[in-house]
Amino acid sequence: MTGLRALDVIDAEPEHAEVVADIIRRSFAARPAVDPPSSAPHETAEAVREVLATSGGLLVERRGRPMGALLFDESRPGLLGLRRVAVDPEIQSRGVASAMVGVAEDTAEERGKDGIWLNVRAELPDTVRFWERRRYLQVGAQGTMLEFGKTLWLARETHSPDDTQALAMRLATLLRAGDLVVLSGDLGAGKTTFTQGLAEGLRVRGPITSPTFVIARSHPSLERGPGLVHVDAYRLGSAAELDDIDLDASLEDAVTVVEWGEGLAEQLTDSRLHIRIERRHARPGDPLGTRDPLGVAAAARADDDEAETRVVTIKSYGARWVGVPLRSTLLG
Repeated sequence: MTGLRALDVIDAEPEHAEVVADIIRRSFAARPAVDPPSSAPHETAEAVREVLATSGGLLVERRGRPMGALLFDESRPGLLGLRRVAVDPEIQSRGVASAMVGVAEDTAEERGKDGIWLNVRAELPDTVRFWERRRYLQVGAQGTMLEFGKTLWLARETHSPDDTQALAMRLATLLRAGDLVVLSGDLGAGKTTFTQGLAEGLRVRGPITSPTFVIARSHPSLERGPGLVHVDAYRLGSAAELDDIDLDASLEDAVTVVEWGEGLAEQLTDSRLHIRIERRHARPGDPLGTRDPLGVAAAARADDDEAETRVVTIKSYGARWVGVPLRSTLLG
């Protein structure tokens, strides 16, 4: 059970079918008319009970009063679908829908899913904006029915440079020409190490070293895959200076990796991966990654594995990454 703003979001069980069906019927009946009309105002408890027994769903309560519900759909491999997202029409704008979406995303993660999909009617612009504000992207349309999707972000610990490179090599299997990878993290966090793993996975010509003094290096493919453009934006002061490198000329033909690119490289394309690498025991402003209040380098006393531990956080942006199996590929 998850509490949020005095709301309880619980896993809906088959015994909740009548309550869930009632919320769905009343919620959809109160919406503007659409063509063709939705079948939701006529949802039956029997149909809801079958879904809850197989795929499950959520029920929102406040002090025992039902306030919202949704049904899950597991018909697509690697993805969790959301159906019949409904809020009691008498209590709109209370955060009920947002609470359900947050728990639904947690559920998708717990079930090992890569992302979420749902259908939204184009005739309901407020509903469309609701999902867009939560970083859901339109990935398809059939008439007035719009399909939205979202890829879940992930975080993974690595315990050595080899481990970090192995994670990057797995990511490389998902990359294609035109992809942009933005790397961020403190000095020495392992950005170039991660790029070396990407290069190994892409099978490009090396060696891969920090391009700080030349800003950008191009590494052609040794096979028939995309090349790698490795950029270090550490010395760049603005997005305009990044423009001067003329990355647009190679962006469509290669995988572009920009270290220190946060706040600069986002202008290059709407779709990208943002990867942050952090020392496991680092604190803000502490380049040694220690928590020693006396200033003693605790990292020097740490076990080797602990000293090398990094947290690699990967977030996707843009329609390119909707439906891509990031979590299942990188987390196994």
